[in-house]
Amino acid sequence: MRQGESEAAAGPDGVDVDAILARAGLRRTQQRLALARLLFGSGHRHVSAEQLYAEAAAAGLGVSLATVYNMLNHCMLAGLVREIPLGGHISLYDTNVSDHCHFYLDSEGALADTSEGAVVVGTVAPPAGYTVVHIDVIAHLARRSLQPKR
Repeated sequence: MRQGESEAAAGPDGVDVDAILARAGLRRTQQRLALARLLFGSGHRHVSAEQLYAEAAAAGLGVSLATVYNMLNHCMLAGLVREIPLGGHISLYDTNVSDHCHFYLDSEGALADTSEGAVVVGTVAPPAGYTVVHIDVIAHLARRSLQPKR
């Protein structure tokens, strides 16, 4: 890292996004560093490409939605984020790539990590020639109605 660059590469929590991208083998362009600060600078999160694009626009970054998708795809291929498909054309990207499950709050359109042990998954027998790499579990939740049923 060049002199005077460390502060610019750190996110709000002091996360060194330059080092994160370097360890993943990703080129550290100005746009990629700026997007990485938004994506990784505030701890683990679930974000859509559109949400990250809106944050980038609000920060005055002047990047296109295609650039955001490209960044997320590169981060996904490098193992920095995991794509969580939610059906249709909706996907969220999770910066926590450890093995864990999710709750999807349907009414709020929000994804939340489950607590350890909240979901127990049995063994999965893959077809011959394959191995299980990861198991995704998403429990879709809806708020219980406070009105008694008639």
